[in-house]
Amino acid sequence: MRGFTLAICFLATLGSSTSPAAEPRKPNIVFILADDLGINDLGCYGRQDHRTPNLDRLARDGMRFTTAYCAQPICSPTRAAIMTGKSPARLHLTTFLPGRPDCPSQKLLHPRIEQQLPLDERTLAECLKDAGYATACVGKWHLGGKGFLPPDQGFEVYHPGQANTKPSDSEGGKGEYGLTSAAIQFIEANRQRPFFLYLAHNNPHIPYTAAEARVKNHGKAFEPIYAALIETLDDAVGRLLAKLDELKLTDNTLVIFTSDNGGLHVPELAHQKITHNTPYRAGKGYLYEGGTRIPLIVRWPGRAPAGKEIATPVVSTDWLPTLVELAGGKPPSVLDGVSLVGLLGGKAGPAERPLFWHFPHYTNQGSRPAGAVRLNEWKLIEHYEDGTVELFNLAKDAGETTDLSRQEPDRVKDMRERLARWRREVGAQTNEVNPKFEPALHRALYQDVDPSRYRPASASADELQRMLAWRKQMDAVVPGKPKAPADPGKP
Repeated sequence: MRGFTLAICFLATLGSSTSPAAEPRKPNIVFILADDLGINDLGCYGRQDHRTPNLDRLARDGMRFTTAYCAQPICSPTRAAIMTGKSPARLHLTTFLPGRPDCPSQKLLHPRIEQQLPLDERTLAECLKDAGYATACVGKWHLGGKGFLPPDQGFEVYHPGQANTKPSDSEGGKGEYGLTSAAIQFIEANRQRPFFLYLAHNNPHIPYTAAEARVKNHGKAFEPIYAALIETLDDAVGRLLAKLDELKLTDNTLVIFTSDNGGLHVPELAHQKITHNTPYRAGKGYLYEGGTRIPLIVRWPGRAPAGKEIATPVVSTDWLPTLVELAGGKPPSVLDGVSLVGLLGGKAGPAERPLFWHFPHYTNQGSRPAGAVRLNEWKLIEHYEDGTVELFNLAKDAGETTDLSRQEPDRVKDMRERLARWRREVGAQTNEVNPKFEPALHRALYQDVDPSRYRPASASADELQRMLAWRKQMDAVVPGKPKAPADPGKP
């Protein structure tokens, strides 16, 4: 039935494929979103044990951003920010759906968030559809179920594909080739009109697997299966880019490749090692740079300068205002992002601005409720459990190893006030005290072990075993699971 619906949608878009000859052709937009891909996972970002020739070439032909941020260091909120141009705090959609259950190890309770992207939000797809674009969502949505799916949010074509597949001669471990085939079908059907393709891969999110031959070819990688998975993601992107070349659409197509959050740095599920975000601290689920800084490559031949490295800080909320402006559409009246059109055209970027995050949640990766603000080279993180703060100079300390909050009291006061004022302006939700709090569990999970300081690339065997024991305890405190010893260092 799903395939039949897809075919009907393709026929419908074909029926309106001719635009008036007098109108200049608007740029096609291909937005490719990887799932949990870290800032350190691609060759063009310095990773030597991963093979990504197609994405490396895309970076050479376009712009590579070195200070791109996700709107939240976890999946659903960033996807919502891309779709709306609003911060997750304003949307009250601040963690993955449905979220981690409240546990006795928490000092604070999670706020009750939206369980879907509300229909009254005007999405990127709706804006572009109204501007004359054919629209397709291919792949992972994760912003709501029945009644809140892509066809309810402005997408004419929706093909979810499969999140996990058995690797074969024609498919990878995360359904990446099937999604690419559906994306190519949409492009072929709409090549005579402007189109917006949102291709949201499931790669490289856990759980994952890869073909044995590919894994053997990556035997020297930090994690061979993960490295093989990155290779199939790169290959899938290459197939899509080759189709644009074949159809002679490359010159009029803006291609954006990015991720929803940082790479996963702690053990999870059956995976003892996943990736590392060297030189940045922590990873997915954390407001440290390893969780928030993401790869971003933009190619737009003849418009975006080729081979250019961009250090200007940008964030996921910037995409709706940017793409709607390029399409000549009408954006929503309330936005938290800014347009990057000038920056993409090789001109001045947006004015210097603070970037804010509000993450009032405990995560499966071991982080605790916090907020953050980046202003110029400075970044402040406020911890909601006890009100303590950390201050880092990212220009001198990209790994966030040295807290300067005591040396810079005036700067802390200013940045903290900015963060508090922003939370009030967007109507951010707050936490309440957990009446079922168990201090011993909290101490074991968050004080005796600090997962944010775990560095998988250089970890000893003993450190890894400590993290594996910690993982068992993290999973065990979730309601409905057997309780593990309070000390995660014990078997």
